[in-house]
Amino acid sequence: MYNTTMSLLDIKNYSMSFRCDGGIYKTLNNISLSIQPKSMVALVGESGCGKSMTAMSILRLLPKNALIDSGEIIFDNKNILDLKESEMRAIRGNKIALIPQDPMTSLNPLYTIGNQLLEVIEKNKSLTKQEAINKAVEVLDIVKIPKAKEKLNSYPHEFSGGMKQRAIIAMALAANAELIIADEPTTALDVTIQAQIMNILNDIKENLGTSILLISHELNLVGQYSDEINVMYSGRIVEKAPSKLFFEKSLHPYSTALLNSLPANTPPNNRLKTIEGQPPNIQEQITGCRFNPRCERMIDKICNVKSPSLKEVEPNHFVECYLYQI
Repeated sequence: MYNTTMSLLDIKNYSMSFRCDGGIYKTLNNISLSIQPKSMVALVGESGCGKSMTAMSILRLLPKNALIDSGEIIFDNKNILDLKESEMRAIRGNKIALIPQDPMTSLNPLYTIGNQLLEVIEKNKSLTKQEAINKAVEVLDIVKIPKAKEKLNSYPHEFSGGMKQRAIIAMALAANAELIIADEPTTALDVTIQAQIMNILNDIKENLGTSILLISHELNLVGQYSDEINVMYSGRIVEKAPSKLFFEKSLHPYSTALLNSLPANTPPNNRLKTIEGQPPNIQEQITGCRFNPRCERMIDKICNVKSPSLKEVEPNHFVECYLYQI
């Protein structure tokens, strides 16, 4: 697909399943995704489509009933899927950091922000106590927490939701991670705070050179900041393109439906457009393209017979749809 010679992370034809209720059900199907140094790549789609499971696969934090079927996840020229658990522990939180979905519950309420930052810093670096404190103040400054030195003594309950999210981002910076996985980093935050958080992540990418995998269902928000959009539906990436090209010329019917449902694309006094039906769960058997039961452009005896594959239909623009492959 894209030129992955200099990729920081390269997911190649990755598939995984869950064993549950006496059966084995495909969860992620032939996922390929590359993240270059100093880039922000967005993975978008409805809840339950497999975005967070992709993140957990990268960190190798899958449930016990998960089965890896095929593929590779290459980071730092090593296949993460082949590493020992001790080697993965050296990567998690250090080289690859996670900003989890819920900032309200991701900080330990019993310890100050400073204690939690220092735990990360002292784990990864040979610094004196004062040097570690200086580093903690530095990362709080980077995420624009005012009076950073004073805030080291604050407890999480003294922070607003947006401030908690900034503190979590600061922890990722404290470890000098090469890749940050931001899993719905703006959930439950108001619009103004969402923009502030996204500006901070963008500054981190631009000024520190940290790569970011941005997982979100907020297509309009991620489009303003990401370099590339990957649209996921029911465990498959159905479209990927540079962000500017995607918003100018989305091709997959699901991508188009997502864009049409945005308030910004709805004329005044008109009802928001919706996508009819519900996303399938992993146990639901669908023949052909998994979007075909909801697709207004479904081609009978083609789309409902065999699943299409992701193809490059123009330079750097990949689509999984028979409309562009017949």
